Amino acid sequence: MPGQLILYTPLNTLKPVAPDVWIVDGPQIEFGYMGVHLPFPTRMTIIRLSDGGLFIHSPTELVSSLRREIDALGPVRHLIAPNTIHYWWVPDWKAAYPTAKVHGVANLAKKAKRPIALDAVLGNMPPFEWAADIDQVLIEGAVMDEADFFHRASRTLILTDLIENFEPDRIRNRFLRWLVRAAGAADPDGSAPYDMRASFIFHRKALLASVERMIGWNPERVILAHGRWYARDGAAELRRAFRWVLK
Repeated sequence: MPGQLILYTPLNTLKPVAPDVWIVDGPQIEFGYMGVHLPFPTRMTIIRLSDGGLFIHSPTELVSSLRREIDALGPVRHLIAPNTIHYWWVPDWKAAYPTAKVHGVANLAKKAKRPIALDAVLGNMPPFEWAADIDQVLIEGAVMDEADFFHRASRTLILTDLIENFEPDRIRNRFLRWLVRAAGAADPDGSAPYDMRASFIFHRKALLASVERMIGWNPERVILAHGRWYARDGAAELRRAFRWVLK
């Protein structure tokens, strides 16, 4: 469904969020959801670690102009595939930056629809490479595991699909607008879509502990992969979006 979204232009360029934190809004992709191929906007997050290396979360398409901007920030050290959906462009980045280390969830290589080799598996605690700068939590579900990250210095939490916050006025197609609202993933009350919530029915206790841990970090902002992200009141937005877990 090309052209169904009004994207977060300009695309494929660095956008400052906080000191040493940037986002890049990428191209539209299509993803099968509830039996329908839906258009999704893409977004990655870049953190410059205290050692100067770059932590690239959920890489978007690597175009030449973006690569020049990235190279000006510092060396690319870590490529993060935070769940089994957000990995597609990681092999392209690995080819461009062969010394970078690829980190992904445990079952990614088996589920991925293109070959991807992991150098390290993401767990519930940060590895030594970024432990001085970033906390992390691994949320495990029946369908999908997701690693989420908290940059302490900027109080920035990075989620991927556990909250989706599509803005209805950016969706041109009426049916798609209805579907996003029906799924529980529409701004201003974005959250995990209902089918994803159902996948945690047997993991609810662990999910609750992880959500409480993220709220305890008291993030100021929460960056999402899809839709409007939260530039302020991050902890309050978490309590709202995860009320289905916290109740």
